Amino acid sequence: MELFLALGAVLAGLGVVLGAFGAHALKDKFASPHYAAIWETAVQYQMYHALGIIAVGIVSSDTLLGSSSLLTWAVYCMLVGIIFFSGSLYVLAVTGVKKLGAITPIGGLLFIIAWVLVVIAPFA
Repeated sequence: MELFLALGAVLAGLGVVLGAFGAHALKDKFASPHYAAIWETAVQYQMYHALGIIAVGIVSSDTLLGSSSLLTWAVYCMLVGIIFFSGSLYVLAVTGVKKLGAITPIGGLLFIIAWVLVVIAPFA
């Protein structure tokens, strides 16, 4: 599952870049500290789930679990969760368009589903 390791590493690296970008380049651009905090939340959840994807890649390369389809689905859920959850928060933080917050919970639900899949994969 080299692809999962690479994907997780790219997303983690992008999380570092976006964190630094928000802290420095956008520092004075946010309408209020509230939006800076939203940006930080997006970065945190992106990083957590990038590390989750890396962990799944490592576990998937272990002969004990092999390439479980549940783990593959967990990675897909984490990836799409990052896009929906963190992506919508990034855009919300920069634009202030609150309607974007309506899709954020979809990303959160995908994160939950991903972790449930990781939990049940060893027993399937």
